[in-house]
Amino acid sequence: MRRILALLFVAVAALVAAPAMAKPVPLRVLYLDQSVGWKHAPVARPEGGGLAPSEIAMKAIGEESGAFTAEVTQDAREITPERLASVDVLVFYTTGALPISPEAWAVVQSRVKAGKLGFVGVHSATDTGWPYDGPGETYTRFINGKFAGHPWTQGTPIRVETLDPDLALVAMWPVGFDYAEEIYQHSDFDPAKVRVLQTLDFAGTPLKRPYAVPVAWARQVGQGRLFFTNLGHTPSTWDDPRFRKQIVAAVNWTGRRTDGEASPDTLRQFLWQVKALLAYEPADGRDDKAILGRLLKMEPKWQAATAQRIADLRTVYPAKPDSDRAPFDTAYKAVLADVLARGGAR
Repeated sequence: MRRILALLFVAVAALVAAPAMAKPVPLRVLYLDQSVGWKHAPVARPEGGGLAPSEIAMKAIGEESGAFTAEVTQDAREITPERLASVDVLVFYTTGALPISPEAWAVVQSRVKAGKLGFVGVHSATDTGWPYDGPGETYTRFINGKFAGHPWTQGTPIRVETLDPDLALVAMWPVGFDYAEEIYQHSDFDPAKVRVLQTLDFAGTPLKRPYAVPVAWARQVGQGRLFFTNLGHTPSTWDDPRFRKQIVAAVNWTGRRTDGEASPDTLRQFLWQVKALLAYEPADGRDDKAILGRLLKMEPKWQAATAQRIADLRTVYPAKPDSDRAPFDTAYKAVLADVLARGGAR
């Protein structure tokens, strides 16, 4: 009798433990890589038919990781309220004015806000937008940035700083690393909406600008989540195991399978704006670390206003080598003088 009871106990315990040990059902990803305008190499389908390199990669990344299954499309009209009901995460690698209906875009936002849909933007997802005046936000406000040029073209050496190295979304990258990619700078970027997870480090990037350039950010949208990465232009990036791991992490995080911080980091973004400003024209004998330490004690209103002044330098930076530099030089010298004075350098 004891033996029978013991066997029954083991059997019941196994049945109870089975659901806990079972692997979670893979998330359902819909990958849109439509180009209404410039077409990047990773989204170009062969003339004879077949999938684009990034489409093949998305499917393979999902299968290899077991984290998700991916359906791919190059037609935003396939994103309908009905289709969205069977999608866990939308991934966009897009350009131009997508033919997505107002009804569908409203549903995308409502499902994201309710925590029923995650959103991941890759590279040119910020070079996308269309007229919309329905409920919620325009696409640009939703993703929190609009393409405003790419001084760092394909193959340009850059140095990236990972700001939250313990966060799953970026943990696969070193704290600081050298890379070669096309990197966008953005307009319509609101620092109060997002947490910047990676940024260009101009202390090690040869082609400098006097304003911060985020590489990746995360946003909490109601109960839902959004992630964007600047990477993905260069075909070799899609073969990089670290980038592929980041895609998995982004899908898992936006699909609410993993935890992670997404609260806005406005103070840290302020510091990186100042770092970029100071790195643009380094000066011998200037203690930039001490300057940053003093600026941390300034009033939040001044910090926010100064961060915006530095960010606005992008709008007056000379577009071409022969452009008139006077507006930029005047604005740059004014904000630099204020920062140095407040930071105790003068």
